[in-house]
Amino acid sequence: MLSFLGIGAQKAGTTWLYEHASRHPQLAFPLGKEAHFWDRPHDAAAIAAYLKHFQTDGVAGEITPSYAALPSETVREIYACNPRMRLIYLLRNPMDRAWSSALMALQRAQMTLDEASDAWFSDHFHSAASLKRGDYQTCMETWRAVFPEQQLLILRFEQIVNEPETLLNRCFIYLQVAPMEPDQLRRQGCRQPVFTGPGYPLRPSLKPILKRLYQDKIEKLGLYLDMDLSDWLKP
Repeated sequence: MLSFLGIGAQKAGTTWLYEHASRHPQLAFPLGKEAHFWDRPHDAAAIAAYLKHFQTDGVAGEITPSYAALPSETVREIYACNPRMRLIYLLRNPMDRAWSSALMALQRAQMTLDEASDAWFSDHFHSAASLKRGDYQTCMETWRAVFPEQQLLILRFEQIVNEPETLLNRCFIYLQVAPMEPDQLRRQGCRQPVFTGPGYPLRPSLKPILKRLYQDKIEKLGLYLDMDLSDWLKP
């Protein structure tokens, strides 16, 4: 059975989560990471074929970060497959997420950092896709309108950096599999970065653009989640 989905956010640590969750002996990822089934055209026959992959031993699921922004009708299709499905959503400062996403686009365009003007980056930040992926509240409201709130586990990217063992075990317990010893997780490399990208620091000239785009959203998200996100807005 398809028991869980990691739904996002893009550039918020989903590859790291997949790498370490896939090492748990009770968790299965029959399609690997980023199957991209639900964000592509599909019909009833395709859904049936997709679900057959998850008829396996263990707690089976997949992680595709673009699922966070799925439309409500697709979320309802997922709910129909398993109303008790557990969902995992990693949050990262949306300004950092937008910068990381832009750097990935830069690599795909085979451009160097020096070749990209502030205007190029600003256009990427203002693109519909980037804005949608950084609008965490709207994404969560869509999923929570279909799934019970307690079936969406919300985690923060900062904990991957500071407390990766705690975050992983929180996921494992949530997915109803056995937690792992912190020492074992460290031996498996949980404190090592995975697919981090080039890691260029944000240009100071771009910070005001991102702050204009996201300050209001961050403040509203903190209220929506009853979560202190003030660190995201520090200079």
